[in-house]
Amino acid sequence: MLKLIDRPHYLEQLIAFKDTQIIKVVTGIRRCGKSTLFDLYCDYLRAHGVREEQIIRINLEDPDLGEIDDDRKLYHRIKEMLSENEMNYIFIDEVQNVPQFQKAVNGLFIKKNCDVYITGSNAYLLSGELATLLSGRYVEIKMLPLSYREYVSAFPDTNDLTIKYRDYIQNGSFPYILNLTRRQDIRTYLEGIYTTVVLKDVVARKNISDVDILESVISYMFDNIGNLCSANKIANTLTSSGRKVSSHTVESYLAALTDSYVLYRARRYDVKGKQLLVTGNKYYLADIGLRYYLLGTKRADQGHILENVVYLELLRRGYEVYVGKVDRVEVDFMAIDEEGESYYQVAWTLTGEGDNSERKSILERELYPLERIHDHNPKYLLTMDFTPLTSHNGIKQMNVLDWLLGK
Repeated sequence: MLKLIDRPHYLEQLIAFKDTQIIKVVTGIRRCGKSTLFDLYCDYLRAHGVREEQIIRINLEDPDLGEIDDDRKLYHRIKEMLSENEMNYIFIDEVQNVPQFQKAVNGLFIKKNCDVYITGSNAYLLSGELATLLSGRYVEIKMLPLSYREYVSAFPDTNDLTIKYRDYIQNGSFPYILNLTRRQDIRTYLEGIYTTVVLKDVVARKNISDVDILESVISYMFDNIGNLCSANKIANTLTSSGRKVSSHTVESYLAALTDSYVLYRARRYDVKGKQLLVTGNKYYLADIGLRYYLLGTKRADQGHILENVVYLELLRRGYEVYVGKVDRVEVDFMAIDEEGESYYQVAWTLTGEGDNSERKSILERELYPLERIHDHNPKYLLTMDFTPLTSHNGIKQMNVLDWLLGK
């Protein structure tokens, strides 16, 4: 029996927008759980009096649907299924597979008895004509693979949290992974996701002819999570290793990878000057398991991998997340929401391998960027060390696994 993980963070958002005159758009990398979220929401609707006939599900990757290759066919297929005198809940998976789908979606949206929900695995979904035609008529729910807290919830106990974290990053956080036990099967599953995303969502949409260069860019990015990157730097590195590529091509490939939600870009923000900086970005992966699939365990920088996990968690919690610049130093993350700013420094450990003076030096180094910020917003130092909650002149030091679990 398949494990079905509750995704309350996303489910509550759908429930909040139920029966509102607005299109609900769920976006995220393939296999992150968008269709399962619709399953959970449909269960909620049934439990609250919605009849089966009022729920219309269309998965545009299902070959049994027959040919739906334009917006009119999509619109008329759904229109034939509508109940006239009651609300219809319409769910369309991977809607970007239909050319000019936005016309069909808009046609359903204007009907008073249609509550429309769609998913997509590419940011193209919310660009161009859709953004123009449906401007002000949709809300985006940005979905990620399982959080560490959701992953742990699949187990009957909360013992061995460090081992669970290891499995979480190595096996990946795609929900279906929890139904696989053999490492070989997990690797095969990750290979399928990687191949589908790269070949279907990137190569085909961007009409990329040199797949080898694209994969070189991907390998570089997977190996440099949490490092400052620029298109010029990447192009120069690849060219010097014998893979000649222009910075313009690298920029195009990076855009394709972020559009497909494989990578997320964190821009730099001048904390004191209160402005975004033009140069220097960091990139983080939607799922660390894909990194282990592609590169193996060699050269895995556990500090940067942990940084990646924290970055995604901040996104899940609704923050806009930037790399903070303070004078000549950086704080890993500046997180902004409606309540203001907060700052996060992430370190694998503060203990080191030496004596007390070395440990003190490591602590001072990690605290220094936060200490340079002279406002009164919350500041956190997150590490894997299992130490009691500590305050360093207002900077809270926490165990990162406790923080990820919401403790």
